[in-house]
Amino acid sequence: MDPEVSLLLQCPPGGLPEEQVRAELSPAYDHRPLPGGDKAITAIWESRLRAQPWLFDAPKFRLHSATLVPTGSPGPQLLLHLGLTSYRDFLGTNWASSAAWLRQQGATDWGDKQAYLADPLGVGAALATADGFLVFLRRSGQVAEAPGLVDVPGGHPEPKALCPGDSPLHKDLPGELVVHELFSSVLQEICDEVNLPLLTLSRPLLLGIARNETSAGRASAEFYVQRCGGCRRLKCGPSSAHRPKAPSSSTVGSRETPPELP
Repeated sequence: MDPEVSLLLQCPPGGLPEEQVRAELSPAYDHRPLPGGDKAITAIWESRLRAQPWLFDAPKFRLHSATLVPTGSPGPQLLLHLGLTSYRDFLGTNWASSAAWLRQQGATDWGDKQAYLADPLGVGAALATADGFLVFLRRSGQVAEAPGLVDVPGGHPEPKALCPGDSPLHKDLPGELVVHELFSSVLQEICDEVNLPLLTLSRPLLLGIARNETSAGRASAEFYVQRCGGCRRLKCGPSSAHRPKAPSSSTVGSRETPPELP
């Protein structure tokens, strides 16, 4: 397995549909205040804005933990414990030069190496064509994270989709709607980035949750989505990562046999 990725959770074979996932939101699942306060986060954010003035802050969901219920139990099989965070806090913690120290300190202070990290929950899609190929794209050079690298279609579920404004409250975000946004967001990212109509995409199946170790363990929910109808070559659409949008190129990879994480 790629050393830059760790597997946090693997769903049962075949993946989980939306109705098998539940979310619980609470301030208890937010990241802990940094030792010494948040001045370092502010300084990093201001520095990044000077270098990349097109970046913008936005609220995000934070993954605290995820629990699988044994197969065969009644009700949803996966429970997500979610807090709230922001893109600004992500750059000031997960993407900061002090990220390794923050993880070590979190383990010491709280028994959780992610305790001080923003850990915004992302989404990614193993997008399969009808003839069994997977779609990849190259990230824009104007994004803050992994510019210019090859990636799958993806992004983030947005609290703003459920509660407009820059400071949503946990109590205003019902778990059922949050789960729907999680599953809907991966389809929207495919539409935006690969330029495919929504009606040509299958319902997403959640394969599992992976941590990106290059960004200090930021979690991403990984889905399997199928494109209906043959499409060997796809016209690229604009990348939705961190407006203003910059073009990204899409390509089709080798055959795979999804859905299952390695």
